[in-house]
Amino acid sequence: MNIVNKLTLRHLKENKRRTLVTIIGVIISVAMVTAVATLSISFLDLLKRQTIATDGEWHVQYKNVNPNQIAAIEKDDATKELVLSNDLGYANLEGSENENKPYLFIKQYNEQGLKDFPIEISEGRLPEKENEIVISEEIADNANVEYEIGDQLTLEIGNRYLAGEERPLLQMDPLQRNQKDTTEDLQIESTETLTIVGTIERPTWEPAWSPGYTVVGYVDQHLLDKNKDTVDALVVLNKLNRSLYEHAEKNADQLNIEKVNFHDDLLRLYGLSDNNNLNKTMFWLTAIIMFVIIIGSVALIYNAFAISVSERSRHLGMLSSVGATKKQKRNSVFFEGIVIGAMSIPLGVLAGIGGIAATFAFINTFLEGALGVSEDLEVVVTAMSILASCIISIVTIFISTYLPARKASKVSAIDAIRQTQDVKLSRKAVKTSKLIRKVFGIEAEIGLKNLKRNKRRYQATVFSLVISIVLFLTVSYFTDNLKKSLELSQANINYDIQVLGNSGNRETLESLTKLKHVTESSFIERLDLNTWIDQSDITKKLQENVKKDKSILKDGKYPYSVVLHGLDEQNFAAYAKKVGADVEKLQNPEHPSAIVIDKISYQDYETGKFIEAKTIHTKPGKVLDLYSMNYETGEETFFNKVEIGALTEEVPMGINTAGPGRIDVIVSEETMHQLANEKEEVEVQPYLYMNSSDPMATQEAIEDVKQSDMHVYNVYQRKQEEEQLIMLMSVFTYGFIVLISAISIANIFNTISTSISLRKREFAMLKSVGMTPKGFNKMINYESIFYGVKALVYGLPISIGIMYLIYMSLQSTFGYSFTLPWMSILYVIVAIFVIVSSAMLYSIKKVKKENIIDGLKQENI
Repeated sequence: MNIVNKLTLRHLKENKRRTLVTIIGVIISVAMVTAVATLSISFLDLLKRQTIATDGEWHVQYKNVNPNQIAAIEKDDATKELVLSNDLGYANLEGSENENKPYLFIKQYNEQGLKDFPIEISEGRLPEKENEIVISEEIADNANVEYEIGDQLTLEIGNRYLAGEERPLLQMDPLQRNQKDTTEDLQIESTETLTIVGTIERPTWEPAWSPGYTVVGYVDQHLLDKNKDTVDALVVLNKLNRSLYEHAEKNADQLNIEKVNFHDDLLRLYGLSDNNNLNKTMFWLTAIIMFVIIIGSVALIYNAFAISVSERSRHLGMLSSVGATKKQKRNSVFFEGIVIGAMSIPLGVLAGIGGIAATFAFINTFLEGALGVSEDLEVVVTAMSILASCIISIVTIFISTYLPARKASKVSAIDAIRQTQDVKLSRKAVKTSKLIRKVFGIEAEIGLKNLKRNKRRYQATVFSLVISIVLFLTVSYFTDNLKKSLELSQANINYDIQVLGNSGNRETLESLTKLKHVTESSFIERLDLNTWIDQSDITKKLQENVKKDKSILKDGKYPYSVVLHGLDEQNFAAYAKKVGADVEKLQNPEHPSAIVIDKISYQDYETGKFIEAKTIHTKPGKVLDLYSMNYETGEETFFNKVEIGALTEEVPMGINTAGPGRIDVIVSEETMHQLANEKEEVEVQPYLYMNSSDPMATQEAIEDVKQSDMHVYNVYQRKQEEEQLIMLMSVFTYGFIVLISAISIANIFNTISTSISLRKREFAMLKSVGMTPKGFNKMINYESIFYGVKALVYGLPISIGIMYLIYMSLQSTFGYSFTLPWMSILYVIVAIFVIVSSAMLYSIKKVKKENIIDGLKQENI
């Protein structure tokens, strides 16, 4: 090791506090980069495992292939594993007590399929011959039909068809019965005798609304008839790349296979699906987070090395005077970076992985409820993620040391020994406005001149503050947008239990509100109507529809569907008060008035985006003409008129809003009856919504007393999942804010305290010419204010720009207007002045203890 590097190491040891702050800063930045990379890979791994657990592992599906085609697919070099699958069909389940599930659905797999697909054996074994089956335990639990292992079933098997339709109905299609013109029929195609060899848990790939209980059988490739038997071939590929699409289509053409499908849900997680807005959103958000981390880290590390060079400038000048070259002086700074990096990067990588492992251990306890997954998050560390973290960290340290290293190489012996390189004065450079002295006094003027005289240190401190503002506001905005996006993507459920009845069982519904544990209830009567809205009042989305097809308009008006909701008197009065409406005016029988929900969030199913938008552009006082529609004849009948009494985005308990082209109109129950008076063709549908301290117990109590024509829906579990998902997001985002704040505060304290320490001689001089302790404190306070104001002038516009980039990155998945986080901005303004003042006071305490004579004699630290 050469003498310059030895001196560098000695300097690091002598300045333990600054060295330690720098090392901690680098460790935190490396840990965050590693954590973000590990989190991204681990989360993708979870999604892959969950998709496989739900839908099985396969990449390409060849539909209806014969044994010759199967042999060709099996020999294909791209094929790793081949799964054969066959939907044998439906059979009536004799004795089923579930009216919505009257069938058995028989699905067959070969040996590989039984291994690869998520089939969980409860009792017995998997089928090994074509006449063996395993049945879902739901048949006993849900349909109350008991079978034993060893029982033989003789089943008439066929497919479900609607009258006049050639395409058979699938498991994804719910039961089509008791509906006009849509009753389905089971057409028998074969009779099979099958032996039960085991029971299985309800498969995850069986839709909740499917009409058949799953029965899994065995298909033997060698027993397939070459002339008439066809099955589906599911292929697991050796290599996954974009050429798989072309290769599969080419195979299908060459082998005369009628259709080929791809497992897009799984392939998109490997980055191979072309239509993946979620991946784009995650990529841009991750890129922005990485950029913010790197900028914050560079700011901290750069300032540390810049201050180090400033402290060592006299030593570097001395080295220069005894023959040290520019290259040696520059390399001494790079060597300092290498030493810091060698100690910090391994610790940072371990800290990042350890932090993510601890986080996963905590959140796995409620992950299933939050995301609805059966798999746990596992820490996945790859060589590429570690290498990427190390490279990013090395580049960050290099960028941070480059400018200080260049500066060190240019330090001349005379300037370094005289200590004139950091302070270059001119009359113009330190000139201040007369207004400053007049308004704030001489202390403020001296403070401002001090900042101008030490321009580089002042700029370094302001830069640190700006970065801190940008980091905090960016991450806060990112956190708020995650929650906003989550709120938009979740249904607006503000109740635990919904009970649907009819006008004849109103008394029974009212009795349910008195059940134990019920904390809140609301009656809502619903009526579906239509209206016509002036083109000038319709939303932007609907204006686009008019441009495509002007025939939609009728006399310059656009058709809207209207859902008229009648709230019970007590809840309506409370709701009207909440939205700031006049209850008496709304309930005036001579002029029926309503509250209209004019702002909603919904999912656009064309783009998949979640959008927040207006439903109608209108004002209170406008009258809506309501019509009822006869859907069989297509005729409209005038129903009544209602005046818009108030507009709001507040949604009352129990009401779910829809997309554009529909408005929700809220009236009191009395007004609803008044509007519907003597309208025999109109049937009002009553709903009861309840919140409960124990929703499961309340549901059981309702089931005991409900009538046959009442339907109960418990949405408590879905609400719990939403809350757990918000908690899951908060764990990551607020943890990120804590780490970012740690870097920012360490950065500010390091920069200000070192800057103050380097000004001991300056402070001693001011005291020697008569500055009182009170005046000295005022000067320091004004310096703090100047730091804060300057930082905010630069930091807020930059933060707003980055926040807008985050907003734009989310627009591929979510659509809502850009709004500034005013509370976060207020917090950051207060925090900046508190942190700067704290750093100044902490640093000044040490300086105050210095003797004036010692301070004047001391040339540097």
